[in-house]
Amino acid sequence: MLEERRILITGGAGFIGSHLAEELVEHNNIVKLYDNFNDFYFNKEANIKSLKEKKNCEIIKGDILDLEALNSVLKDDIEIVFHIAAQPGVRVSVQAPFKTHSTNVTGTLNMLVAVQNSNVEKLINASSSSVYGPPKYLPIDENHPTDPVSPYGASKLAAEKYCKSFYRVYGINVCSLRFFTVYGPRQRPDMAIHIFTQKILRNEPPTIFGDGNQTRDFTFINDTVSGVIASAEAKNTAGEAFNLGKGERCSVNDLISLLIKTTGNAVKPIFTKEMKGDVSHTWADITKAKNILGYNPQISIEAGLKKFVDWYRSTPPNEIPKASP
Repeated sequence: MLEERRILITGGAGFIGSHLAEELVEHNNIVKLYDNFNDFYFNKEANIKSLKEKKNCEIIKGDILDLEALNSVLKDDIEIVFHIAAQPGVRVSVQAPFKTHSTNVTGTLNMLVAVQNSNVEKLINASSSSVYGPPKYLPIDENHPTDPVSPYGASKLAAEKYCKSFYRVYGINVCSLRFFTVYGPRQRPDMAIHIFTQKILRNEPPTIFGDGNQTRDFTFINDTVSGVIASAEAKNTAGEAFNLGKGERCSVNDLISLLIKTTGNAVKPIFTKEMKGDVSHTWADITKAKNILGYNPQISIEAGLKKFVDWYRSTPPNEIPKASP
């Protein structure tokens, strides 16, 4: 576990970033939390309420599209950067591809340039399983072809390519982490588990896009955070990409059944046509992350869903993530 390091987290008020910040602050690191607090979600302040009183956490409102601001933040002898900031969402990218490109590609390029001009020792870039596109084989390892079908996946792949080129040309110590469907308390409101839980707790039928036989490698937030931190501690990661998933998969139909069992609310889903940009299956081969990072996810889908439902039920409505209309 990292301790007493000077750390910057971009996107630090978001879902993954805020959980990462809490863990790092708890272990006496000096954390700068950098986020633009845009209005895409209405509750980022609630995400970081436990961090506001921490003496070893500084909250900075800033945008990764502002290179001058990034240069200024990195002047404070930052040792490690976790670049989590992004415009997330496959469906959002289909509707607003320029916004996705600007944030995910130009924003990452800005981060790389700022790191190049600093004393940062290591940069961790948050990527996505969306870079793979439709699977040629399962489970998917890091050598699988990258053929994204959504603007979001394309933007994440472009960001990875920039990271690798900056390693090769400038020697920046950077690696990319390909997240597989991260879920848990405070997760994005446009993600399936959040939407399904909300519907089921209201005794409303959840809507499934397609026949529900599509599968996802659902990864609980605590496991993802442990992998992210492990990547900063590990050696021989420069220029590399790593899958961070649970290493298992669950169909959407089985997910609905588990949520019905967990909540105790019996509802029947509604089926509709598939969404553009979605792939049929994701399933991470995490052998490389286990061998090099020491990554070892622990939380089963059953246990993770219970934790999420318990959080949802106990959280005041004004602190539950909501998307912009």
